[in-house]
Amino acid sequence: MALLSNILAAYFFVSENPERVALYFVSGVCIGLVLTLAALVTKISCQTDCRRRHRRRKFQQDGASSSDSSDSEDGSSDTASDISVRRHRRFERTLNKNVFTSAEELERAQRLEERERIIREIWMNGQPEVPGTRSLNRYY
Repeated sequence: MALLSNILAAYFFVSENPERVALYFVSGVCIGLVLTLAALVTKISCQTDCRRRHRRRKFQQDGASSSDSSDSEDGSSDTASDISVRRHRRFERTLNKNVFTSAEELERAQRLEERERIIREIWMNGQPEVPGTRSLNRYY
């Protein structure tokens, strides 16, 4: 019986105050999205931190010398440089990969680049000269 009376009370509140109910609903959705985003960011950052720590421990257990363990105390700078080195290597790998699956696609891309270069040259050479200013467009 209490459930029925609560349902009726909620219905009458909604029918009397639709703007307030809409505001509560939208506020709840926004707060939920913010909390979900915070949880995802925390999860991703914790996963990467835990992986780094796990690798470092494994490396130290697998036979790192005692001097390496004393160097790991100031590991914040080492970790930052390691991360930057890894990112740089990953970037170089993506540059060296051939993104075209066939020679035809590579040839099309090269022709497209050549067309764009020619269009740029035509555009730069076709700019009008303004008297009193010296333009370098014709030299490109």
